[in-house]
Amino acid sequence: MAKTLDYDVPRTMPDGVLVPDSLEDLQARGLGTPAPSDVDDGTADEVFEVPDVILDEELTVPVVPMQADEFRCERCFLVCHASRRAGPGICSDCA
Repeated sequence: MAKTLDYDVPRTMPDGVLVPDSLEDLQARGLGTPAPSDVDDGTADEVFEVPDVILDEELTVPVVPMQADEFRCERCFLVCHASRRAGPGICSDCA
């Protein structure tokens, strides 16, 4: 049978030393120093520009509703022609 643990008892390290609980105890042992950050210290106001990309261009594609001889595949959700139906609601690619 598994031994029950009392989580309120102060924990000890394998060598019998109590685990420090406060920030002051950690800093006294040298464990409270912050790790060096590898995040850039730049400001959030900087704008990242991707070369050779035109961001002001709007893409316009005509939207055509699903035709009577088409169906939507239940697995891949693509609209396919009725000739590609492999089963009830499934296209030949998903079958």
